[in-house]
Amino acid sequence: MKSTHYPSVWDAITDTPQETASLKARSKLMMELSEVINTRKLRQKDAADLFGVTQPRISDLTRGKIHLFSLDMLMDMACTAGMSPEVTITKPRNKRLLDRGSAASRRTASAAVAA
Repeated sequence: MKSTHYPSVWDAITDTPQETASLKARSKLMMELSEVINTRKLRQKDAADLFGVTQPRISDLTRGKIHLFSLDMLMDMACTAGMSPEVTITKPRNKRLLDRGSAASRRTASAAVAA
């Protein structure tokens, strides 16, 4: 049996580069938002006030329920808390790789959140 190697876990569980990019960006934002909650030792209600959402949304966030959050929602939460989220785009290295459609040539987007 031949093993398959993927650049990331997201590449392994998604069907398209678009899904991979979305999950990578959302997971990064969720981790950064959760880090703020943990670092400041916020109760869920206080975190909800900080991020401009309800307490059940904070519960979903801290439990890692990525499917319940859009990229827009997570960006809004970060901005509401005074964070400065940024999007970084990585372009393909060369045309030959792009033509082959290899995983290394996919366009990816990731959100880097500066707390």
